[in-house]
Amino acid sequence: MSKKQAGFTLIELMIVVAIIAIIASIAIPNLMAARINANESAAIATLKNLASSQAQVQASGVIDANGNGAGEYGYFQELSGVRNVKTGAVATGEGTNTVTPPVLSAAFGQLDANGRILRSGYWFQMYLPGSGGSWLSEDAVTAAYPAVDASQAEVLWACYAWPSSFGNSGKRAFFVNQSGDVLQSNNSVTRYSGTGNVPAATAVLSSLATMKTSMSHSIAVNGTAVDGMRWTVVN
Repeated sequence: MSKKQAGFTLIELMIVVAIIAIIASIAIPNLMAARINANESAAIATLKNLASSQAQVQASGVIDANGNGAGEYGYFQELSGVRNVKTGAVATGEGTNTVTPPVLSAAFGQLDANGRILRSGYWFQMYLPGSGGSWLSEDAVTAAYPAVDASQAEVLWACYAWPSSFGNSGKRAFFVNQSGDVLQSNNSVTRYSGTGNVPAATAVLSSLATMKTSMSHSIAVNGTAVDGMRWTVVN
């Protein structure tokens, strides 16, 4: 005599599937939000650490391209000890000294072809001043450094951070310079994302400035910037 095999009815299976769908609809957005918050917090921490590292290197005088005894700020590859520091008043040359010990990990010296690094879902790009305060990004391709104005590099530097995938790896965009204050924008207008939509060097400058090109011009703190967004200090 055959026995009936126990199993789920179609209705029971449908109920289980419905329950799983409900749980997923609650859990997945929460997991995404947690990842975004974690990546944004990591980006802020990285920029704060970068500001501290730049101040340390500048005060030490290890980067002194024009030889006047006043220290200068550096690029990622210099701060991480991956590359010798700049030399020359227009600092395109590479000297014989390195930042020892490095103030950043060697991972910060691993740049892409556009001089950017990717960490925890965020891209970072460093700038130093050229002639007239122009914004010069680090270049991982050429053997020579960009034509950094050594005198201005004693007082000016800047770095942007933006999500590698807007809405997935992060939302907010960030900025820091020699002031040490990390600025944020909600990134809702321009939506900087990945390598296809990156902040222009002058994006954070005040839209009220007469000249909106030099690194020495006013930053849009609590005001509208060149990129049309409002930048505020991270608390």
